[in-house]
Amino acid sequence: MKKKSTTLYLVQAAVIAALYATLTILQNVLLPGTASMAVQFRISEVMTVFALFTPAAIPGLFVGCIIANISSVAVLGPYDMIFGSLASLIAAILMYLLRNKRLFSLPLPAALMPALINGIIVGFEIEFFLIEGGFHFENFLIQGGLVALGELAVVLILGLPFAKILEKSNLHKRLLNV
Repeated sequence: MKKKSTTLYLVQAAVIAALYATLTILQNVLLPGTASMAVQFRISEVMTVFALFTPAAIPGLFVGCIIANISSVAVLGPYDMIFGSLASLIAAILMYLLRNKRLFSLPLPAALMPALINGIIVGFEIEFFLIEGGFHFENFLIQGGLVALGELAVVLILGLPFAKILEKSNLHKRLLNV
């Protein structure tokens, strides 16, 4: 039984990684910059809701983000591969840990994690590595706010309804075998 659960975990993580990377790359090809600029609306971030249902989403989102950022989608190249992917990893871990905390019957505390973590880490990354003239805290707040705003839009407008549909239809149990 242990081997089956390990295999399932690896398959789920791999599928999530592949979907995340494919959606991000495809979006950036079809709509250049919308998945890789400071204000981004990365449709693939909808995949973060899988962290509410399976721990396999944690490595899946992390690896998917690395692949997407390696693929030259990211404006900041290797910096985004490291920091952007690290932000995804931390956000996914926190989402999984907060998955049972609900406000208005929605997993709002968990859903806020991608915006909060990406806003801080990617906002710092943009201000420190992309903007010339040194680090300025007020500019970091602006950059971080813009990153968080895009992330919030995707997770709240698309992600939470998607999670609710998965829960109400019990599709998450059939898809993820949980």
